[in-house]
Amino acid sequence: MKNENKVKLGEKIEDEYENIAGVCILKNGEKVYEEYFNGFSPEDTVHIMSVTKSIISALIGIAIDKGYIKSPDQKVLDFFPDYTVKRGEKTIQNVTIKNMLTMTAPYKYKSEPFSKVYGSDDWIKAALDLLGGKEGITGEFKYSTVGTQILSGILVNSTGKSVIEFASENLFVPLKIKIPDNTFIRNIDDYMNFIKNKKVKGWAADPSGMNTAGWGLTLTPYEMAKIGQLFLNKGLWEGKRILSSEWIEESTKEQSKWGVMKYGYLWWIIDQNSYAALGDGGNVIYVNSDSGTVVAVTSLFMPKFKDRIEFIKKYIEPVV
Repeated sequence: MKNENKVKLGEKIEDEYENIAGVCILKNGEKVYEEYFNGFSPEDTVHIMSVTKSIISALIGIAIDKGYIKSPDQKVLDFFPDYTVKRGEKTIQNVTIKNMLTMTAPYKYKSEPFSKVYGSDDWIKAALDLLGGKEGITGEFKYSTVGTQILSGILVNSTGKSVIEFASENLFVPLKIKIPDNTFIRNIDDYMNFIKNKKVKGWAADPSGMNTAGWGLTLTPYEMAKIGQLFLNKGLWEGKRILSSEWIEESTKEQSKWGVMKYGYLWWIIDQNSYAALGDGGNVIYVNSDSGTVVAVTSLFMPKFKDRIEFIKKYIEPVV
């Protein structure tokens, strides 16, 4: 990437994208751009919001590759034998991991009850209590952050390890990503502080130590870019198989749809050649398999923010 283009990109970010904390761009596996804004440095992590979901999806894939989970078609309740299903509730018994990954699981709410789940002592039970309903499994897309939490419980109960332990052993250490500490969320105030604070660290967890699945992980842009590069490499990292190419293929092709937006396994499908992990505020891991480009952007929480995919396609891809 030419120096003049780097300067122009930095100026564009400072002028028009006020909440960006950092940008890292890889081209054919090589770092071609890395800059930081708003007082952030390469060592500073940022809460990547719903990009966490896409990383949880990768961990589910690794658990399947290693035989801890049979397949995405396995029933969710297989992993929670002690959970008591309410009388007459049949829908929940048929919900699969695939329903969770594709956002086609049914829930008993109209708007997400964040306070109810993240203010409770056991987020998994609170999320399971919301799963199901009278309509059954219709295949309709219903985006859920609180529901995604169930995937953390599936990882823990299938592997016998905490989410951080499993992620560290099978993803973070191989990719040389710094292992995060638990940041405990004990009430709804802790939850709001984690969402809104400028500089946070670790991986959010409920009072029992169960890490979040739908939000709550903090990473640097370069660490995010490494995960994008792993997907671009079809699961290989420095010659070692981390994740099966089959899982990546399934994760990054259309499995469900929200209006005109296509969805894979907790990854958004942008077009024929690109896909992305998207988080609130403008956090993103963007992968273009055709051009060999990975773009990672960390952003501070902001209710209204400019489209990062438009930003990447308009200002980054033409000059990389």
